[in-house]
Amino acid sequence: MSCTTLLVGKTASYDGSTLIARNEDSCPGQFDAKKCVVIHPDPQARHYKSIISKVEIELPDNPMRYTAMPDATGKKGVWAASGVNEENIAMTATETLTSNPRVLGADPLVNNGIGEEDIVTLTLPYIHSAREGVQRLGMLHETYGTYEMNGIAFSDVNEIWWFETIGGHHWMARRVPDDCYVVMPNQLGIDCFDFEDAFGKQENYMCCSDLKEFVENNHLNLSMNDNFNPRDAFGSHSDSDHIYNTPRAWYMLQYFNPIQAKDFQAESDVLPWCMVPEKKITIEDVKYILSSHYQGSPYDPYLTHGNADNKNCYRSIGINRNNFLSCIQLRPYVAKEIQAIEWICFASNVFNAFIPLYANVNEIPEFYATCTENISTDSLYWTSRLIAALADANYSECIPFIERYQEAIPSHGYVILSKYDKAYNETKNLNQLEIANKEMETIVKEQTQALLQQVLLIRSNNMANRFSRADG
Repeated sequence: MSCTTLLVGKTASYDGSTLIARNEDSCPGQFDAKKCVVIHPDPQARHYKSIISKVEIELPDNPMRYTAMPDATGKKGVWAASGVNEENIAMTATETLTSNPRVLGADPLVNNGIGEEDIVTLTLPYIHSAREGVQRLGMLHETYGTYEMNGIAFSDVNEIWWFETIGGHHWMARRVPDDCYVVMPNQLGIDCFDFEDAFGKQENYMCCSDLKEFVENNHLNLSMNDNFNPRDAFGSHSDSDHIYNTPRAWYMLQYFNPIQAKDFQAESDVLPWCMVPEKKITIEDVKYILSSHYQGSPYDPYLTHGNADNKNCYRSIGINRNNFLSCIQLRPYVAKEIQAIEWICFASNVFNAFIPLYANVNEIPEFYATCTENISTDSLYWTSRLIAALADANYSECIPFIERYQEAIPSHGYVILSKYDKAYNETKNLNQLEIANKEMETIVKEQTQALLQQVLLIRSNNMANRFSRADG
């Protein structure tokens, strides 16, 4: 799947939280319905079999509870996608990555290996730190191989790690610097690697045990000096990257570093994997940039003025086939029981709003957790998708109402988080968290239905068969 990932280190975020966020996008021409649920230990399989690759794996007998964003139908497998477990360890998987024939010839992909369908299910219930997530997934990757190249993020309250697969069995991971953010637009991203650290203290780098020999034996190092660049060795620099991938990275870097990145180019092959932002990054920043469609540039598909020759020239981040966006916020300044907040939204991010959920719960509210292949306004996914399809056709008329909705929902969310953080601190009663989520659901459902009515009215008044003379 095509996706876009943003990672924010704890001193780069506005409140000291680690933030990992990712859009999951369907393949072109497809729309995969999603829901948000809690997976409890007892129903979890101890013998796992993938639907796509048919790989079979024995799993530990002590899984933890975790949240997930699975496919609504399950016809193609679980695709758990993103979540946080009961130990406040989070992950999002996966960002599909590009590679090159030298890598794929040296270590071919494995048809019956693991892939995006499986990775969260096989990893998240069993890890107790972000580092442990890297280690477990590395073991699985080396043991079973993979049929696709992917990037995966792990976080705990202290660290974020980014894991990239290399061919069928190899992998590397880098710790996100605390004062940096990372942008990932479907390209292999890590642009420097310290083998000495990876095979020593592992403070900031980890990899499979034979990665150095793999590079040397297959002549993959393209550096003209001692500074090994994994992106050059393992990644791609194709013409399609310049249309599909690098412009997204360019736009994100321009947003967070408008001064330092002002001379970066949309089709550059050397955009940095991480940067120190020019100001601290908020939840609102995460939502804005992962919903963006090149606003303020000639590439905006909704451009209504100036030279429109370049409209739709590049692939947007906020696209029609976004399935969901999740941002997992692990807050270091509150009790462990209420640290994990998962911000979610469904369908095209241009037209939806960020909703906070306490993650340490036994059940997710029905409006988010209920979704089938049948269209229903009882589901947030389907309601959001209907709003997007209607509003897109009359963007300029609908966007004022969309923007009010996008401000109102998280504003209510912050009020509820403040209220129930205080309630938990006073009572130590975890039931308060489910009450908070239900209270938020009531607000979201009411305001989402009102928005649907508004954009339906606008679209109905602009139908091609409209006529201004009254018939009554």
